[in-house]
Amino acid sequence: MRHWYFLSFFLVSTVVFSQQSFSKEFSLLTDNDLYTSISRDRYYSNGLFLTYNFLHKHTKNKNIAKKISTIQLGHMIYTPVKATLEFAAQHDRPFAAFFFGEYGKSNFYKNQNILTTKLQVGVIGPSAKGKGLQNFIHSIYNYPKAMGWKEQIKEAFVMNIELNYNKYFSKISSSQIDFSSYSKLRAGTIFTDFSTGIYSRIGFHKLQKLYNSTAFHSNLNTKENKSYSESYIYLKPMVSYVMYDATIQGSFLNKSSPVTYDVMPFQFSLEIGYRYNWNRFNYGYTFHYHTKKLKSYRVENSNSYGSIYIGYYFN
Repeated sequence: MRHWYFLSFFLVSTVVFSQQSFSKEFSLLTDNDLYTSISRDRYYSNGLFLTYNFLHKHTKNKNIAKKISTIQLGHMIYTPVKATLEFAAQHDRPFAAFFFGEYGKSNFYKNQNILTTKLQVGVIGPSAKGKGLQNFIHSIYNYPKAMGWKEQIKEAFVMNIELNYNKYFSKISSSQIDFSSYSKLRAGTIFTDFSTGIYSRIGFHKLQKLYNSTAFHSNLNTKENKSYSESYIYLKPMVSYVMYDATIQGSFLNKSSPVTYDVMPFQFSLEIGYRYNWNRFNYGYTFHYHTKKLKSYRVENSNSYGSIYIGYYFN
C-alpha cells in the first residue's frame, strides 16, 4: 500500500509541478554510434550540439500561437569503417569534421502547422578539430587513437540554409496519437538535399499541442500559459533525395581532398525515440537508422547511431 501512495504522489506531483511557465531553454544533444553498439565506431561517429531556445514575447499575426528562436553551436565527426585505418586506400568513407554556428526561427501556428528557417555558418576540414575531439573521446573509452585524419576532407567555408515545414493531420489524429507530414530542404556549401516523411507521437497520457510540445522545442510559454509534462514515443520515417554532401564528396570550394566518393541520391531513414519532460528538465533518447549514403562497395547497406538529449528550462 505504501508503494501505491508513493506512485500516486509522484504522478500528482508531475502534473502539479509541471504547471509552470518557462520562456528559455538550454540543451545538450549528443550523437554517437556507441549509444547503439559498444563495438561500432564508424561513418557518422559523433555529434555534439549546444542549443539556446528563447520565446518571443509578442506576435502580431493572429494565426501564430508563438515564435521561438534558436542559437546553436554544433560539431560533427565522420570516419571510415574504422578510425584506426591510416592509409587513404583503406578508407571506405572520408574522414571529415564540421563545426558551425546556427540561428533558427520557428513560427508555430494555431492550426499546429510549423515553419522553421535556419542559417548555418562554419567550417569543414582541419580547423573543425575533428582529430583532437575524436581522440579525446577515444581516451575516455580507452579506445585506440584515430590514425587517418591526415587524409580528411580539406578546409572550406560553410554556409547553409534550411527550411522545415510540418503539416498537422487533424482528421486522423487524437489526444493519444497524432500524425504530421514533415519536409526539410537544405542548400549550401555542405549539404543540398530534400527530405519528406511522417512524424507521429504516441502519448502515455494526453498529448500536448505541437505548438506546446518538446517534439519541436516549443514547450516555452509566457506566464499566462502554463507548460505541462509530456511522455511519449515518436516515430519519424523519411525519404531523401541528396544532391550534394561535402563530407562525402569534398567541398566544391576546395577540390583537393584526397579521399572522396559520390553520394547515393535516394536514401531512407527512421527515427524511433522517447521524450519526457518534468518541471525544468527535458530528456530524450532516439535510435537512428539510415540506408547507405555513398557509392562505396565496401560500405554496408545500412547503419545506426543513438542520440541523448538533456534540456533545462528557465526564465
